[in-house]
Amino acid sequence: MTHNVSLRPYNTFGVEATAAAFVEVASVDELRAALRQATRPVLVLGGGSNILFTQDWPGTVVRNRIRGIEVVRRFPHRLWVRAGGGEVWHDLVLWAVRQGLGGIENLSLIPGSVGAAPVQNIGAYGVELKDVFVSLEAVELATGHLRRFTRRECRFGYRDSIFKQHEKGRWCITAVTLSLTTDRHRLNTSYGDVARTLASMGVAHPTPADISEAVVRIRQTKLPDPAIIGNCGSFFKNPEVGPEVWENIRQQYPNAPHYPLPNGHIKVPAGWLIEQCGWKGRRVGNVGCYEKQSLVLVNHGGATGQEAYALAQAIAHSVAERFGIALEPEVNVL
Repeated sequence: MTHNVSLRPYNTFGVEATAAAFVEVASVDELRAALRQATRPVLVLGGGSNILFTQDWPGTVVRNRIRGIEVVRRFPHRLWVRAGGGEVWHDLVLWAVRQGLGGIENLSLIPGSVGAAPVQNIGAYGVELKDVFVSLEAVELATGHLRRFTRRECRFGYRDSIFKQHEKGRWCITAVTLSLTTDRHRLNTSYGDVARTLASMGVAHPTPADISEAVVRIRQTKLPDPAIIGNCGSFFKNPEVGPEVWENIRQQYPNAPHYPLPNGHIKVPAGWLIEQCGWKGRRVGNVGCYEKQSLVLVNHGGATGQEAYALAQAIAHSVAERFGIALEPEVNVL
Protein backbone atom coordinates (compact mmCIF):
# COMPACT_ATOMS: atom_id res chain seq x y z
CA MET A 1 0.00 0.00 0.00
CA THR A 2 1.33 3.42 -0.96
CA HIS A 3 0.34 6.87 0.25
CA ASN A 4 -0.51 10.25 -1.33
CA VAL A 5 -0.95 8.76 -4.80
CA SER A 6 -2.12 10.75 -7.83
CA LEU A 7 -5.33 9.35 -9.28
CA ARG A 8 -4.91 11.07 -12.63
CA PRO A 9 -3.64 7.89 -14.37
CA TYR A 10 -6.60 5.95 -12.94
CA ASN A 11 -9.55 8.03 -14.19
CA THR A 12 -10.35 8.39 -17.88
CA PHE A 13 -11.43 12.02 -17.54
CA GLY A 14 -7.83 12.72 -16.63
CA VAL A 15 -8.44 15.07 -13.71
CA GLU A 16 -5.99 15.45 -10.87
CA ALA A 17 -6.92 14.09 -7.45
CA THR A 18 -4.92 12.46 -4.68
CA ALA A 19 -5.69 9.33 -2.67
CA ALA A 20 -4.44 9.26 0.90
CA ALA A 21 -3.66 5.56 0.33
CA PHE A 22 -3.69 3.34 -2.78
CA VAL A 23 -3.40 -0.40 -3.35
CA GLU A 24 -3.95 -2.85 -6.22
CA VAL A 25 -5.34 -6.32 -5.51
CA ALA A 26 -5.26 -9.41 -7.73
CA SER A 27 -7.22 -11.89 -5.58
CA VAL A 28 -9.89 -12.07 -2.92
CA ASP A 29 -7.21 -12.85 -0.33
CA GLU A 30 -5.20 -9.78 -1.34
CA LEU A 31 -8.37 -7.70 -1.19
CA ARG A 32 -9.16 -8.89 2.32
CA ALA A 33 -5.59 -8.17 3.45
CA ALA A 34 -5.78 -4.66 1.97
CA LEU A 35 -9.09 -3.99 3.70
CA ARG A 36 -7.61 -4.92 7.07
CA GLN A 37 -4.94 -2.23 6.60
CA ALA A 38 -7.07 0.34 4.83
CA THR A 39 -7.70 3.86 5.98
CA ARG A 40 -11.44 4.58 5.78
CA PRO A 41 -13.35 5.47 3.69
CA VAL A 42 -12.54 2.87 1.02
CA LEU A 43 -13.21 3.45 -2.67
CA VAL A 44 -13.07 0.58 -5.16
CA LEU A 45 -11.78 1.60 -8.58
CA GLY A 46 -11.97 -0.47 -11.74
CA GLY A 47 -11.20 1.13 -15.09
CA GLY A 48 -11.98 4.62 -13.78
CA SER A 49 -14.20 5.29 -16.78
CA ASN A 50 -17.44 6.17 -15.02
CA ILE A 51 -16.16 8.43 -12.27
CA LEU A 52 -15.44 12.13 -11.88
CA PHE A 53 -13.23 13.25 -9.02
CA THR A 54 -14.05 16.75 -7.80
CA GLN A 55 -11.83 16.47 -4.73
CA ASP A 56 -9.09 14.34 -3.18
CA TRP A 57 -9.99 10.97 -1.66
CA PRO A 58 -9.30 11.06 2.10
CA GLY A 59 -9.11 7.28 2.58
CA THR A 60 -7.92 4.25 0.62
CA VAL A 61 -8.48 3.60 -3.09
CA VAL A 62 -8.48 -0.12 -3.92
CA ARG A 63 -7.89 -0.88 -7.60
CA ASN A 64 -9.52 -4.16 -8.59
CA ARG A 65 -7.13 -6.26 -10.70
CA ILE A 66 -8.77 -9.66 -10.11
CA ARG A 67 -8.58 -11.42 -13.48
CA GLY A 68 -9.60 -14.69 -15.14
CA ILE A 69 -12.27 -15.93 -17.55
CA GLU A 70 -13.65 -19.48 -17.36
CA VAL A 71 -16.63 -21.60 -18.38
CA VAL A 72 -18.30 -22.85 -15.20
CA ARG A 73 -21.44 -24.64 -16.49
CA ARG A 74 -22.67 -25.99 -19.80
CA PHE A 75 -26.25 -26.37 -21.04
CA PRO A 76 -27.84 -27.16 -24.40
CA HIS A 77 -27.39 -24.02 -26.53
CA ARG A 78 -25.76 -21.92 -23.78
CA LEU A 79 -23.12 -21.84 -21.09
CA TRP A 80 -22.17 -19.84 -18.03
CA VAL A 81 -18.99 -17.77 -18.12
CA ARG A 82 -17.39 -16.43 -14.95
CA ALA A 83 -15.04 -13.44 -15.26
CA GLY A 84 -12.94 -11.69 -12.65
CA GLY A 85 -14.08 -8.23 -11.61
CA GLY A 86 -10.76 -6.72 -12.67
CA GLU A 87 -11.00 -7.92 -16.27
CA VAL A 88 -11.44 -5.20 -18.89
CA TRP A 89 -15.05 -5.41 -20.07
CA HIS A 90 -14.27 -5.18 -23.78
CA ASP A 91 -11.66 -7.93 -23.42
CA LEU A 92 -14.43 -10.20 -22.11
CA VAL A 93 -16.63 -9.29 -25.09
CA LEU A 94 -13.81 -10.07 -27.52
CA TRP A 95 -13.15 -13.38 -25.77
CA ALA A 96 -16.85 -14.29 -26.06
CA VAL A 97 -17.19 -13.49 -29.77
CA ARG A 98 -13.97 -15.38 -30.54
CA GLN A 99 -15.60 -18.42 -28.93
CA GLY A 100 -18.71 -17.90 -31.05
CA LEU A 101 -20.78 -16.99 -27.99
CA GLY A 102 -23.71 -14.60 -28.14
CA GLY A 103 -25.33 -12.18 -25.71
CA ILE A 104 -22.90 -9.33 -25.06
CA GLU A 105 -21.80 -8.37 -28.59
CA ASN A 106 -23.95 -5.20 -28.51
CA LEU A 107 -21.99 -4.11 -25.43
CA SER A 108 -18.69 -3.96 -27.30
CA LEU A 109 -16.21 -1.19 -26.52
CA ILE A 110 -18.03 -0.01 -23.41
CA PRO A 111 -15.19 1.26 -21.22
CA GLY A 112 -14.55 -0.02 -17.73
CA SER A 113 -14.12 -3.27 -15.88
CA VAL A 114 -16.26 -6.38 -15.53
CA GLY A 115 -16.79 -5.60 -11.85
CA ALA A 116 -18.20 -2.18 -12.66
CA ALA A 117 -20.62 -3.50 -15.29
CA PRO A 118 -23.38 -4.66 -12.90
CA VAL A 119 -23.19 -1.50 -10.80
CA GLN A 120 -24.90 0.56 -13.46
CA ASN A 121 -26.34 -2.32 -15.49
CA ILE A 122 -24.39 -1.27 -18.58
CA GLY A 123 -26.32 -1.23 -21.83
CA ALA A 124 -26.11 -0.23 -25.47
CA TYR A 125 -27.93 -0.78 -28.75
CA GLY A 126 -30.96 -2.51 -27.26
CA VAL A 127 -29.12 -4.83 -24.85
CA GLU A 128 -28.45 -4.54 -21.11
CA LEU A 129 -26.22 -6.58 -18.83
CA LYS A 130 -29.23 -7.86 -16.92
CA ASP A 131 -30.34 -9.72 -20.08
CA VAL A 132 -27.47 -12.21 -19.68
CA PHE A 133 -26.67 -11.85 -15.98
CA VAL A 134 -26.65 -14.91 -13.69
CA SER A 135 -24.92 -13.81 -10.48
CA LEU A 136 -21.95 -11.98 -9.02
CA GLU A 137 -19.57 -12.41 -6.11
CA ALA A 138 -18.61 -9.47 -3.94
CA VAL A 139 -16.57 -8.79 -0.84
CA GLU A 140 -18.07 -6.51 1.81
CA LEU A 141 -15.61 -3.70 2.44
CA ALA A 142 -16.41 -3.42 6.14
CA THR A 143 -16.04 -7.12 7.03
CA GLY A 144 -14.23 -8.92 4.18
CA HIS A 145 -17.22 -11.27 3.89
CA LEU A 146 -17.74 -12.83 0.44
CA ARG A 147 -21.33 -12.95 -0.77
CA ARG A 148 -23.12 -14.09 -3.93
CA PHE A 149 -25.83 -11.84 -5.40
CA THR A 150 -28.46 -13.25 -7.76
CA ARG A 151 -29.99 -11.31 -10.63
CA ARG A 152 -33.08 -10.59 -8.54
CA GLU A 153 -31.02 -9.42 -5.57
CA CYS A 154 -29.16 -6.91 -7.76
CA ARG A 155 -32.45 -5.07 -8.50
CA PHE A 156 -31.38 -3.97 -11.94
CA GLY A 157 -33.00 -0.93 -13.50
CA TYR A 158 -32.11 1.42 -16.33
CA ARG A 159 -28.40 2.16 -15.67
CA ASP A 160 -29.13 1.24 -12.09
CA SER A 161 -28.74 -1.49 -9.49
CA ILE A 162 -28.72 -2.02 -5.75
CA PHE A 163 -25.02 -1.09 -5.85
CA LYS A 164 -25.93 2.47 -6.85
CA GLN A 165 -28.68 2.64 -4.25
CA HIS A 166 -28.99 0.83 -0.88
CA GLU A 167 -25.63 -0.97 -1.15
CA LYS A 168 -23.64 1.90 -2.66
CA GLY A 169 -20.00 1.95 -1.57
CA ARG A 170 -20.30 -1.25 0.50
CA TRP A 171 -18.92 -3.92 -1.86
CA CYS A 172 -16.09 -4.83 -4.20
CA ILE A 173 -17.39 -7.03 -7.01
CA THR A 174 -14.80 -9.77 -7.50
CA ALA A 175 -16.47 -11.94 -10.18
CA VAL A 176 -19.47 -11.88 -12.51
CA THR A 177 -21.18 -14.89 -14.12
CA LEU A 178 -23.07 -14.47 -17.41
CA SER A 179 -25.23 -16.82 -19.48
CA LEU A 180 -24.14 -16.74 -23.13
CA THR A 181 -25.58 -18.64 -26.08
CA THR A 182 -23.57 -21.17 -28.07
CA ASP A 183 -26.04 -21.26 -30.97
CA ARG A 184 -29.60 -20.12 -31.77
CA HIS A 185 -28.43 -16.61 -30.88
CA ARG A 186 -31.05 -13.93 -30.31
CA LEU A 187 -29.30 -11.17 -32.18
CA ASN A 188 -30.44 -7.56 -31.77
CA THR A 189 -29.75 -5.39 -34.81
CA SER A 190 -32.76 -3.07 -34.67
CA TYR A 191 -31.38 -0.34 -32.41
CA GLY A 192 -29.52 2.73 -33.63
CA ASP A 193 -27.20 2.39 -36.58
CA VAL A 194 -26.40 -1.32 -36.16
CA ALA A 195 -28.42 -2.62 -39.13
CA ARG A 196 -27.18 0.20 -41.37
CA THR A 197 -23.56 -0.47 -40.41
CA LEU A 198 -23.93 -4.21 -41.00
CA ALA A 199 -25.32 -3.46 -44.46
CA SER A 200 -22.35 -1.22 -45.21
CA MET A 201 -20.12 -4.11 -44.16
CA GLY A 202 -21.89 -6.37 -46.66
CA VAL A 203 -23.24 -8.62 -43.90
CA ALA A 204 -26.72 -10.03 -44.55
CA HIS A 205 -26.70 -12.83 -41.94
CA PRO A 206 -24.69 -11.51 -38.99
CA THR A 207 -22.93 -13.48 -36.31
CA PRO A 208 -22.23 -12.13 -32.81
CA ALA A 209 -18.74 -11.24 -34.07
CA ASP A 210 -20.23 -9.23 -36.95
CA ILE A 211 -22.46 -7.27 -34.58
CA SER A 212 -19.53 -6.64 -32.26
CA GLU A 213 -17.51 -5.26 -35.17
CA ALA A 214 -20.41 -3.05 -36.26
CA VAL A 215 -20.86 -1.64 -32.75
CA VAL A 216 -17.12 -0.97 -32.46
CA ARG A 217 -17.21 0.97 -35.75
CA ILE A 218 -20.20 3.02 -34.60
CA ARG A 219 -18.71 3.85 -31.22
CA GLN A 220 -15.34 4.80 -32.71
CA THR A 221 -17.00 7.33 -35.02
CA LYS A 222 -19.08 8.90 -32.24
CA LEU A 223 -17.09 8.65 -29.03
CA PRO A 224 -13.64 10.02 -28.19
CA ASP A 225 -10.77 7.78 -27.14
CA PRO A 226 -9.89 8.62 -23.49
CA ALA A 227 -6.22 8.05 -24.34
CA ILE A 228 -6.44 11.03 -26.71
CA ILE A 229 -9.00 13.31 -25.04
CA GLY A 230 -10.13 12.82 -21.45
CA ASN A 231 -13.74 11.79 -20.93
CA CYS A 232 -15.85 9.44 -18.83
CA GLY A 233 -18.29 8.31 -21.51
CA SER A 234 -21.94 9.28 -21.51
CA PHE A 235 -22.35 11.75 -18.68
CA PHE A 236 -26.14 11.64 -18.41
CA LYS A 237 -28.80 8.94 -18.55
CA ASN A 238 -31.34 9.05 -21.36
CA PRO A 239 -34.47 10.32 -19.57
CA GLU A 240 -37.81 8.55 -19.60
CA VAL A 241 -40.74 10.95 -19.86
CA GLY A 242 -44.50 10.62 -19.58
CA PRO A 243 -46.91 10.97 -22.52
CA GLU A 244 -47.76 14.60 -21.72
CA VAL A 245 -44.13 15.73 -21.65
CA TRP A 246 -43.42 13.80 -24.84
CA GLU A 247 -46.43 15.33 -26.59
CA ASN A 248 -45.12 18.82 -25.84
CA ILE A 249 -41.75 17.88 -27.33
CA ARG A 250 -43.34 16.21 -30.38
CA GLN A 251 -45.42 19.29 -31.17
CA GLN A 252 -42.29 21.44 -31.28
CA TYR A 253 -40.03 18.81 -32.87
CA PRO A 254 -42.07 16.35 -34.96
CA ASN A 255 -38.95 14.41 -35.95
CA ALA A 256 -37.42 14.18 -32.49
CA PRO A 257 -35.80 10.78 -31.83
CA HIS A 258 -37.61 8.68 -29.25
CA TYR A 259 -38.11 5.10 -28.08
CA PRO A 260 -41.48 3.95 -26.68
CA LEU A 261 -41.14 1.80 -23.56
CA PRO A 262 -43.37 -1.05 -22.30
CA ASN A 263 -44.46 1.04 -19.29
CA GLY A 264 -46.00 3.68 -21.58
CA HIS A 265 -43.19 6.17 -21.09
CA ILE A 266 -40.93 7.48 -23.82
CA LYS A 267 -37.14 7.40 -23.76
CA VAL A 268 -35.66 10.56 -25.27
CA PRO A 269 -31.94 10.67 -26.09
CA ALA A 270 -30.22 13.01 -23.64
CA GLY A 271 -27.67 13.87 -26.31
CA TRP A 272 -30.42 15.20 -28.56
CA LEU A 273 -31.89 17.34 -25.76
CA ILE A 274 -28.45 18.77 -24.98
CA GLU A 275 -27.80 19.48 -28.66
CA GLN A 276 -31.07 21.39 -28.98
CA CYS A 277 -29.87 23.63 -26.16
CA GLY A 278 -26.79 24.56 -28.17
CA TRP A 279 -24.13 22.69 -26.21
CA LYS A 280 -22.76 20.32 -28.86
CA GLY A 281 -19.11 21.16 -29.57
CA ARG A 282 -19.20 24.07 -27.15
CA ARG A 283 -16.18 24.70 -24.94
CA VAL A 284 -16.16 26.38 -21.53
CA GLY A 285 -12.63 26.88 -20.22
CA ASN A 286 -10.87 23.54 -20.20
CA VAL A 287 -14.00 21.42 -20.61
CA GLY A 288 -16.70 21.07 -23.22
CA CYS A 289 -19.25 18.93 -25.04
CA TYR A 290 -17.72 16.58 -27.58
CA GLU A 291 -18.22 17.81 -31.14
CA LYS A 292 -19.57 14.46 -32.36
CA GLN A 293 -21.68 13.49 -29.33
CA SER A 294 -23.00 16.09 -26.93
CA LEU A 295 -23.73 13.45 -24.29
CA VAL A 296 -19.97 13.20 -23.70
CA LEU A 297 -18.14 15.86 -21.70
CA VAL A 298 -14.44 16.16 -22.52
CA ASN A 299 -11.28 17.44 -20.89
CA HIS A 300 -9.49 19.67 -23.39
CA GLY A 301 -6.44 19.68 -21.13
CA GLY A 302 -5.81 20.72 -17.55
CA ALA A 303 -9.46 20.54 -16.49
CA THR A 304 -10.45 20.03 -12.88
CA GLY A 305 -13.31 17.88 -11.71
CA GLN A 306 -15.04 20.99 -10.41
CA GLU A 307 -14.95 22.52 -13.92
CA ALA A 308 -16.49 19.41 -15.45
CA TYR A 309 -19.20 19.19 -12.83
CA ALA A 310 -20.04 22.89 -13.21
CA LEU A 311 -20.48 22.35 -16.94
CA ALA A 312 -22.70 19.33 -16.30
CA GLN A 313 -24.88 21.37 -13.96
CA ALA A 314 -25.17 24.20 -16.50
CA ILE A 315 -26.22 21.72 -19.20
CA ALA A 316 -28.80 20.09 -16.95
CA HIS A 317 -30.20 23.49 -15.99
CA SER A 318 -30.67 24.54 -19.62
CA VAL A 319 -32.39 21.25 -20.53
CA ALA A 320 -34.72 21.62 -17.55
CA GLU A 321 -35.58 25.19 -18.53
CA ARG A 322 -36.26 24.36 -22.17
CA PHE A 323 -37.92 20.95 -21.93
CA GLY A 324 -38.97 20.55 -18.30
CA ILE A 325 -36.84 17.40 -18.08
CA ALA A 326 -34.38 16.72 -15.27
CA LEU A 327 -31.21 15.01 -16.51
CA GLU A 328 -29.60 12.51 -14.16
CA PRO A 329 -25.85 11.88 -14.21
CA GLU A 330 -24.78 8.41 -15.27
CA VAL A 331 -21.28 9.17 -14.00
CA ASN A 332 -20.42 8.77 -10.32
CA VAL A 333 -19.41 12.23 -9.08
CA LEU A 334 -17.16 12.23 -6.00
